[in-house]
Amino acid sequence: MSRDKLKFLLVQIRDLEQVRLEELQSFAQFSDISLNNIDVLNVFDTPQFDAQIVEKYDAVFVGGASEASVLEPENYPFLNDAVNLLQHCLKIEKPVFASCFGFQLAVVALGGEIVRDERDFEIGTLPISLTPEAAQDPILKHAPNPFLAVSVHRERAPTLPDNCTLLAYTDACPHAFKVDGKPFWGFQFHPEVDKKVLVERLTVFSEKYTENSEHLKRVLTNAQETPESNDLPRMFVDFLLEQA
Repeated sequence: MSRDKLKFLLVQIRDLEQVRLEELQSFAQFSDISLNNIDVLNVFDTPQFDAQIVEKYDAVFVGGASEASVLEPENYPFLNDAVNLLQHCLKIEKPVFASCFGFQLAVVALGGEIVRDERDFEIGTLPISLTPEAAQDPILKHAPNPFLAVSVHRERAPTLPDNCTLLAYTDACPHAFKVDGKPFWGFQFHPEVDKKVLVERLTVFSEKYTENSEHLKRVLTNAQETPESNDLPRMFVDFLLEQA
């Protein structure tokens, strides 16, 4: 099978139109696939959906969210169906690449815990450390230790659920895992976001993540390029092709 024959579903948790488009373009760019190869299920537009929708795709991307929380199911009616979708992916062994909010959603789907940090949360481009197990992982095996990645999140998993192998971490929390025996990966950092997009997105969501204009300026000034992190979506697609 060739790259242009693969079909992906992007489960998108974005409300702002400009961020919707940017996220879609970023997943396509860093996966080295065409936009035509990705269908979007935006859960703000379609809060109810059948988990079996994933069955006609080769793999599933799950994006980030600055406008939702896995800790507030009463405010976001799509959370239950989103959890069911990921659980169905696990059941049928549908390959999944889940980023940031997608990581947190996956932790919930696997029976784990998410907590919220009101202050001192991770923001910017940060060094991500690898565990020894990462050297055998098909996606992370070529990444240097440590590598830089975009990480902006106020919620995190203190520990991983059972049956997950920790692949990457910071002092604050786990940052990457693979479900044992399944083609299912979660990344708390943003493999699909580079420095340019980080600057654009933090500017849009500055009130949510930064204390004031000086804080925003400091984070953006310290931001760095993240090529090794941005290579991971491509490695995921390469893995799919190797398994085909």
